[in-house]
Amino acid sequence: MGRRRKGRSVHGILLLDKPKGMTSNAALQKAKRLFQAQKAGHTGSLDPLATGMLPLCFGEATKVCNFLLDSDKCYTVRLRFGEQTDTADADGEVVQTAGTKAVTERKIRKACKQFLGEIEQVPPMYSALKKDGQRLHELARQGIEVEREARTVYIDEFELLSLEERDGLPEATLRVICSKGTYIRSLGEDLAAELDSLAHVVMLRRDWVDPYEEAELITLEALEKLAEDGYDALHTALTTAESALSDLPVVELRADLAGFIKQGNPVFHSDVPEDEPVRLRELLEDGQKRFIGMGELNADGMLAPKRLIRCD
Repeated sequence: MGRRRKGRSVHGILLLDKPKGMTSNAALQKAKRLFQAQKAGHTGSLDPLATGMLPLCFGEATKVCNFLLDSDKCYTVRLRFGEQTDTADADGEVVQTAGTKAVTERKIRKACKQFLGEIEQVPPMYSALKKDGQRLHELARQGIEVEREARTVYIDEFELLSLEERDGLPEATLRVICSKGTYIRSLGEDLAAELDSLAHVVMLRRDWVDPYEEAELITLEALEKLAEDGYDALHTALTTAESALSDLPVVELRADLAGFIKQGNPVFHSDVPEDEPVRLRELLEDGQKRFIGMGELNADGMLAPKRLIRCD
C-alpha cells in the first residue's frame, strides 16, 4: 500500500504574478503552503530578477505541465547598453564596458529584424541547465565555464518599444514573443553585439504564456488575503487543467465510451484528427460535459487515452 500524501487534494492551475527577487521554486513552495496542497509544480523557471506570469499546476493539473512548458511566451525586457555583467543581468557585477555610438532607435529596429525566425542560441552559464549533474549557474559561481551546445529557438516578434538614457547610458525596452527555451539575457547580449556594444538585462517581465494571453494574474499578497477567508475563497484563484489545452480540438464521448477510455482502453470514434492530441469530454446524464484528459489516434486508427485526468 502506497504512502499517503500529506495535505489537501488540490487540482487546478494558478496564474501567479511572480515577484522580483524570488526564485520560481520559492514562489511555488509558498503558494503550495497556502493551499496546503499535496502536489504542485511550475511550468518553466523565471530568473529571480524577473516578474510576471508563472503558471503553477496543482494535483491532476500537473499532467498538463509539459503543454505549458512547450508554449510560446511573451516578455517585456529592458536592456542597459554599454555594460556587460557576469550574469548578463543587473544581479551580476560589471565585467566589461563598451561604446554605445551605434545604439540608436533606427539601428536597434534594424538589428531586431535579424533575429526573427529560427536562430541558434548558446545558453548562458548562469542558467539552470545541467552539465554532468551540476547546474551551470552553480559551476559559474565557482568560476568554472564549460562548453554549451547551441540550441534552435524561434523568435516570432522582437520589437523596440522605447529608448531612453539613464545615468549616461542608453536603455532600450523591447517586446519579445518566442518559443520555449529562449534565453532573453542571451538575446540581449547578441543584440548588443550587432550594435558593436555590450548590454545586460535590468528589467524582465513575462507578460503571458500561451494560451493565457489575456489572463489576469494574482500576486502572492492577494493569495495570502484569500487564504485568510478560507480554502473556498482560495480555490477561486484556480483555473482548470483543461484551460491549458484550449488550442486542442475537443472529442465528446458517450458515457459507455468514456468508461472504456478511463479504463485505459481504445475505442472507435469518428472525426479524430491524426496528427495531434485531443481533449476528451464525457457527456453526462444531466447534459453536462466533464473533461477527462487527453487522447490520440493509435496505430490501429482507434482513439486511445494519452493522459487521463482524475475527476474528484
